[in-house]
Amino acid sequence: MEHDSTSEDGSRSVHLQITELQLISDDQSQNAVTSGSELTGVGKKESTDVTSSTPLSPVVRAPEKKLTLFALRLAVLEKSATGLGTLGFIWATVVLLGGFAITLDKTDFWVITVILLFEATRIFSRSHELEWQHQSIWSITESGINGVRLLKSSSMSIWRALKHICRLSSSGSSYDKHKNEGDNRAEKPGKTNGKHLATRRWESSEVPILPYAPWVFMARNISEILQCLQIAAAIACIVLSLMKLIMRNYGAIEKGDTDKRNRKAALNIFYSLALAEASLFLLEKVYWLYKVFWCKILEKVNLQSDLGPSGVVSVRRFFYDAYSKCISGSIFDGLKMDMVSFAMELLGSNLPDEQLMGAQILRRFSVNEQFSDDTLQKIGMNFSTVERLVEMLNWKHPQEVEIRKSAAETLSKLAGKKQNSLRVAWIAGAMESIGSLLHRTSRLEIGERSTNVDQDNDAYWAINNLGLLILQKLARDHDSCRKIGNARDLLPKIIDFTHIEERALKSDNVTTVQIQIVKRSLQVIKRLASSTGDTGKQLRKEISENIFTIINIREILHHGQKHPKLQKLAIDILTRLAMEDGATQKIERTGGILKELLNIFFNNGVPKEWDFVRTAAGEALVMLALESKSSCHRIIKLGALEKLVKALEDTLLCVNAAGILRNLCTYSPDDCFEELRVITVAMPRILEVIVSKEIELQEAMTGLAARAFKFMTCEESGLMFKRSEVKEQELAMALIDILKKHQYPSTRIPRIRRFAIELATWMMRDQKNIHIFKNLGLENELENVLDSTSEVESFNILSGPVGLSRFKSSIQSLVDTALDLLKNK
Repeated sequence: MEHDSTSEDGSRSVHLQITELQLISDDQSQNAVTSGSELTGVGKKESTDVTSSTPLSPVVRAPEKKLTLFALRLAVLEKSATGLGTLGFIWATVVLLGGFAITLDKTDFWVITVILLFEATRIFSRSHELEWQHQSIWSITESGINGVRLLKSSSMSIWRALKHICRLSSSGSSYDKHKNEGDNRAEKPGKTNGKHLATRRWESSEVPILPYAPWVFMARNISEILQCLQIAAAIACIVLSLMKLIMRNYGAIEKGDTDKRNRKAALNIFYSLALAEASLFLLEKVYWLYKVFWCKILEKVNLQSDLGPSGVVSVRRFFYDAYSKCISGSIFDGLKMDMVSFAMELLGSNLPDEQLMGAQILRRFSVNEQFSDDTLQKIGMNFSTVERLVEMLNWKHPQEVEIRKSAAETLSKLAGKKQNSLRVAWIAGAMESIGSLLHRTSRLEIGERSTNVDQDNDAYWAINNLGLLILQKLARDHDSCRKIGNARDLLPKIIDFTHIEERALKSDNVTTVQIQIVKRSLQVIKRLASSTGDTGKQLRKEISENIFTIINIREILHHGQKHPKLQKLAIDILTRLAMEDGATQKIERTGGILKELLNIFFNNGVPKEWDFVRTAAGEALVMLALESKSSCHRIIKLGALEKLVKALEDTLLCVNAAGILRNLCTYSPDDCFEELRVITVAMPRILEVIVSKEIELQEAMTGLAARAFKFMTCEESGLMFKRSEVKEQELAMALIDILKKHQYPSTRIPRIRRFAIELATWMMRDQKNIHIFKNLGLENELENVLDSTSEVESFNILSGPVGLSRFKSSIQSLVDTALDLLKNK
């Protein structure tokens, strides 16, 4: 994390903490960029993890609860009807047919037999209906919107099925038709048009149950036939039972015939049970129609779940599973189901349709603000599901693009939570799987292409973008950065996506996804380059050794005036790479980098809202000039000195300009001495800032003043103080005040005491200044510095807890030098 901080007295400095880098959102225009020496910007921290201080979001009832409750109520009616039917069957077989078969009237005997036959037919068809309904759903999936409409109700589905059958009969055999489609798919795997892969197994919905009239006895139509049988059987039972209960023509009972004295009551009980059972079943169907047609429960749950137009199929499949559990087990078993667990089960299936359905449900729920937290928590706790999602990233067949894309989008949301991102990163082969998303089909450029090629590119670019997004989120963790760096060929793939043609950068017609992919790749590289410790050194080395890294960045800097955010990210990468000597040399040897940075830094014509790019360019120049004679010499040869001196008057540029000038004064070759004397012209301005206690600039200007004095003789400095509005006494008091305010080293402004001591030492070359400092109590303040000094003050750059670019002189040696001047004079 990079941040700009403010001390108690209001002063600010920059601390480069690279251990936890925050996401750069699409709309965020700038981050804090860290330079080891000066204040460079104000950073905003973004966190994707929920903390204890985060207010609890309101509880949202899962939409699928409506379906599980609906399934429970239907199961109550169904089991009640089945119970009554069983009782009636037992009554008929034991009491009537068993006890009165001989004494029953012939009409009653056959009516009872028909009722039992119908009831057995209904129970048998009902027990197998759910199985066939499950199989019919997949044919509906293939048939699209018309198929979705086909499954809205059980009653009208009969007429829809008949219409469907008529259409099939008029157009030929459905079986032959699908067989031909399968052959075509096998011959032309690349031209899928949304069809599924031709497999060595039958699709359950396409199985011809009988060899004759296969278009009638397809598995997809069996459920409709079973429903038809159930309703017909129930209606027949009601008609027969009512007819017998109304007429009660059970035959005459002769006087003294004791065998028939209970026959009327027994028959009334049986017909009543049959009537009640069939009525309950029809009530169940009416309730079904009411909820599905009138209340539109499937559409409402689908809408609330935000599963899209095809989500009704998923919702219906979920409902049938819940209903099946309620019927086959306890009526409460279905209440234990939820859509996320259901989707995770489908994800582990071997059937492409189920895999796609599961992946799409998880994707939809992961991106939905209402359900995202709960969904991601459940996925993260199920390690096998995370592994399955990672495995799906490797599926490269064109017909599996949707599954792959859904899995990638879910993982991108999952990686947004730090704990879950660690689970993803530690899966064996995870980085290689994510790297498979970065297969690049063509350069990101504008040209004349066919519509099909554009569509194909858009599909692959969307997958590329998701792969980079996952890496961007994983790269927040130090160990994940190491894994990304160690993954074979992954880093070159990421760097390759930073390439974008000049005409694309300058064009007004460039697509959003093209720019987004370049932006994501730059964000990932920035995070990798910002890693700490040995991992960071190795990654910065590998990034800089790739010959395309700096070249691609140069193109973005040179031609990307319309895309300031891309320029900002590219400059940030240079800033971080410059922490390594070898990388700095490679940047210097790439022609035009320093020139482009200076052009951006001094460009006053950009809109105000793009000032963050100029600030970032200044930070990069500060880092490149640090401990690099060649960079300093190049900056001077480019004629930037006078502009830098003038920039000290600009409130936007002055901090970075001071940092660049300080590094030029410190590390430039000896033959540049005369050119650097121009800095002395700005000494009055520098001293005014130090004395005026403008905290944001005080550290930078104090450091510059301490270096600029070496270009002036004692006489020249004396004349400068005489001409300046700032006197030696005022400057000395300001330096003492700095030492008093900052009694302990701070990671926010770690070098301000060092710079103050250096400037005081330069001033004490003049004897009268020694007396001034003695009278102000400098000796006591220096003693306090010795008691409170630490390693924080020994480095130009702080990378988290690690210091980089150690100063040649320690803080103790500076204090000893100043004390010697005070004591010896």
